[in-house]
Amino acid sequence: LIIGAGIVGLALARELKRRYPDQQVTILEKEPAPGRHASGRNSGVLHSGIYYPPGSLKARVCAQGARELAAYCEDRQLPLNRPGKLLVPASTQDGPQLDLLENRANAQGIEVQRLDRQTLATLEPDVRSATGEALLVPSTAVVAPAAVLAAVAREAQDAGVDIRCGGQLDKVDPARQQVTWAGIGFTYGHAINCAGAHADTVAHQFGAGQRYTLLPFRGAYYKLDPRSGICVQHLIYPVPDLRVPFLGVHTTTSISGDVYLGPTATPAFGRESYRGLQGTTPAEAARIAGLLTRQFIAGRDGFRRLARQEAARMTKHGFHAAAQALLPRLRPEHLLPADKVGIRAQMLDRTTGRLVMDFLVEQSPGATHVLNAISPASTSAFPLARHLIDEFIAQR
Repeated sequence: LIIGAGIVGLALARELKRRYPDQQVTILEKEPAPGRHASGRNSGVLHSGIYYPPGSLKARVCAQGARELAAYCEDRQLPLNRPGKLLVPASTQDGPQLDLLENRANAQGIEVQRLDRQTLATLEPDVRSATGEALLVPSTAVVAPAAVLAAVAREAQDAGVDIRCGGQLDKVDPARQQVTWAGIGFTYGHAINCAGAHADTVAHQFGAGQRYTLLPFRGAYYKLDPRSGICVQHLIYPVPDLRVPFLGVHTTTSISGDVYLGPTATPAFGRESYRGLQGTTPAEAARIAGLLTRQFIAGRDGFRRLARQEAARMTKHGFHAAAQALLPRLRPEHLLPADKVGIRAQMLDRTTGRLVMDFLVEQSPGATHVLNAISPASTSAFPLARHLIDEFIAQR
């Protein structure tokens, strides 16, 4: 029994049916259709994996996931572009991070190329590097998340997976291995919690993950006016601050050819609060405000620096300044409103007071809980599904 029909839940169901064709696999989803939240709202970028420390679960599954998902799209003739990614220092202090990222790429067998000022100017004349150098990751691709979700869901259903949508998880009885969903009772042999932004509350219902709670962040974008005259051939990313799980304002070229700039990483006061306080409650907003206050006072993991940066980017002027560090010719009028927005289902460890950086898996009797399935979860979905089955489910 899988709770949540995002890309991780769908990939798990598909893989379970491949391995155990005679077993019944059911997915329960509260929305009217799969992938209505992070899985369907992400940028579609297949991340290379060079950001993640060697040995982390993200590092173990991301690069392989990018290769598999690109091949999946090619085999099924789903939309796929391969623009490659450029990592550019936005300030001179970011220069040493290029060495770290290059070393991580080499350790994981990810192809990267170090570019000097002249080569960068030839490839991307509108892009500025504070040090003159950049890292090119030529394998980085972009897919259409909706098309991928639809294909994986269809294959899972064709294999016999029962996907049920449009109902709430009403009750969990771990002792009897039963749940009630939309008034219907289900008895399970093994439950897998892939509930995304609700994964912590579902885990708590099973008596698991008590030390973790969601601290959601909203990612909003602007669209580059095609009349600006600014041309980018690659995905342009700043060298990230690896102390926090955010990649900074960057460019993303969608399958349709539109160029987006973003995202922000501002606190969201609800698990599905995509606009203002929509999708939240006073209790939830107060809970999140309290967590943010404690994080700011503690100042761990560069949180105060992040807070100052993101507070500035809440205005168009501040956002423009961040984007202009990469694209000097960008003017405020080149930034058009965009309806592209997502919620990052970021987990906070209440025991240590730190943001969780890696994917997180916890178990309770008869259940496995996938927590902190943030970027690059969509990129990593296929090998992550195999890992979860091998390590947590197959031996049960």
